[in-house]
Amino acid sequence: MKTFGFLLVGAAALSLTACMESAGPKQQIGTLLGAAGGAVAGAQIGDGKGRLAATAAGTLLGAFVGSKVGKWLDDVDMALLRQTQQKALETAPSGTSSAWKNPDSGNSGEIMPQRTYQDASGIYCREFQQTITVGGNTESAHGTACRQPDGTWKIASG
Repeated sequence: MKTFGFLLVGAAALSLTACMESAGPKQQIGTLLGAAGGAVAGAQIGDGKGRLAATAAGTLLGAFVGSKVGKWLDDVDMALLRQTQQKALETAPSGTSSAWKNPDSGNSGEIMPQRTYQDASGIYCREFQQTITVGGNTESAHGTACRQPDGTWKIASG
C-alpha cells in the first residue's frame, strides 16, 4: 500500500510538470501556489494512508485552480490583490471585507479576515475568506495567513 501512495504522489508531480510546460509565468506561479495550498489542505484530511492520498488530491486540485486564476491575473491584478490582502489582514476587523478592482482588466476580488489567533510558537495568524473574479467567473477560497517578523502576512494555507 505504501508503494501505491508514492505512485499517486509521483503521478501528481508528473501532472504538474506537464501542466506547467506551456504555461506563462503568471500561470506557473498560480499553479505552484495552488499546489502548495492544496497539499497543505489535503494533509489536514484523513490520517495514516488516507492522508497521503488526500495530500496528492489536494495538490492536483490546488494546482488546477491556481493555474486557472494565475493564467488570467496580470501584474496589476496581482499587485492589487497582494496590497489588499496585506492591508486587510493587518488592519481590518474580523468579518469586514476589503475589495480590489483593476479597472483595466475588470478583474476583482475581496478578502474578509476572520478569527485571529497565536500559533504554538506565538506567531499571529488570521483565517480569511477570499473571492477572485476573473472574466465574470468567481472562485472562492478560505485559508490562513501568518504575520512575519517584518510585518508582512504570508499565506500559510489556502
